Amino acid sequence: MVMEGMRVANLQNAVKQMPVAQTPQHSSVAQGAVQMRIQNSQSSQDRLSQSKSMVLQDSDLPPKPISRHRRNQSQHNVIVTGATSLEPTVNLKGEHLNVAKILEKGKKHKKNWGLMLIMLTSEELLLHKDKQETSVKAGGKIDVVSLCGATIKWTSEKSSKKNVFQITTNTGSEYLLQSDIYSTSSKWHDAIKKTIESVTKEDRGFALWRSNSTEYLSRHSSLPGYGTASSNMKIQNPVHRRSINVFSSSKLKHSVSDSIDKNGVKNRLKKFISRRPSMQTLKEKGLIKDRVFGCHLFTLCEREGTTVPKFVRMCLNAVEKRGLEADGIYRVSGNLATIQKLRFLVDQEEDLDLDHSQWEDIHVISGALKMFFRELPEPLFPFKSFQQFVEAIQIKESKLKVQAVKKLIQCLPRTNQDTMKLLFSHLQRVLAFSQKNLMSTQGISIVFGPTLMWPELDAGNMAVNMVYQNQIVEFILINSQEIFNLDRK
Repeated sequence: MVMEGMRVANLQNAVKQMPVAQTPQHSSVAQGAVQMRIQNSQSSQDRLSQSKSMVLQDSDLPPKPISRHRRNQSQHNVIVTGATSLEPTVNLKGEHLNVAKILEKGKKHKKNWGLMLIMLTSEELLLHKDKQETSVKAGGKIDVVSLCGATIKWTSEKSSKKNVFQITTNTGSEYLLQSDIYSTSSKWHDAIKKTIESVTKEDRGFALWRSNSTEYLSRHSSLPGYGTASSNMKIQNPVHRRSINVFSSSKLKHSVSDSIDKNGVKNRLKKFISRRPSMQTLKEKGLIKDRVFGCHLFTLCEREGTTVPKFVRMCLNAVEKRGLEADGIYRVSGNLATIQKLRFLVDQEEDLDLDHSQWEDIHVISGALKMFFRELPEPLFPFKSFQQFVEAIQIKESKLKVQAVKKLIQCLPRTNQDTMKLLFSHLQRVLAFSQKNLMSTQGISIVFGPTLMWPELDAGNMAVNMVYQNQIVEFILINSQEIFNLDRK
């Protein structure tokens, strides 16, 4: 028992002594490890402080500009102080649209539509003029439209086509783009509008990218990747600012000024129309004179106090005096300039002498007479009787046909009857000299058929109407003595 007690005591002493013997060893190891970590951390901090001393601090450097490339914007979330956030643009490629350039740097162009292959980039719109291509190739005819500072809008005033939108650049150029498919036009309109907004915001955020800037560069501007100015920059000259914005103040408002001018013209026209004097007042003042050519037959005869226009009598008398034996009378055309001169003198109501040497060509007088009948607002054979004469000429029995035509002529106004009677009696005298003037009944009817009658509306066949016109005039000419009760000579 004593021995066992001693063993237990020894074991207890050994146990008590073991931690005492091992504690300094473990503590020394632990302290050495801690000291090594501290030394390593201090050395890494020293190296980091040394490397930091070689690099400019963030507070000294200006913020990096955001890259304009769409790929860079999508891969890197770069935040720049003082710059607005930019949305990624939409690129569209290889689609054909109708394009027309109507303004180039303030100068108007003739609106010529052309099918072009267009492509939208992050900053520009490319117009490829070769419509046979399916992609934009280098060296081709490409019109580059800068979208920075441009405007876009739908328009229906500049063209009668549908789905048209207009792009106005900051240089004063205007383009019209159109597609017959609304979805296509809408897609391109929205994409271009989004690109314009993105490019314009980006350009306004970084003033040093302007070519006409007068700002000082910072001391870090020479470093690669830094293009912005420091806080100590020179204030822009207002003169240069005015020169930069010259197009934004005038050219970009060109369309607005056009619409304002149009409205002003409309208002002035409305005021003029409301204030304009009556026709009677103008005639009393001598500003407007009653014409002879183009005047209604009844109005002209009423003004002259006759049933046959004076000019018609003068022409018929001149032809009978010195033109019955003229070769191709009424068939041969006279000098048109001289005929127009004669017409002008007649309309001015000047004293006219057809025996003057300047009217020695009888074909000028016969041509003026034909022009007078052609320019009547309503022909010698009135519109309402045209179809009746066509039905009468289709009667097969000759006597019934003569009676039907005679009855129709007697139903016409007095001025038409008397003028027609005088004209056909004159043409009878022309036929009497047919061996010398080589004018037959058929030849005269071909000349005077379309001159004396035509339908009010050319709804039918023109060739068929011409055949009836010639037949009616020829029939009346042959039977004029019986129809108009002319004396046989």
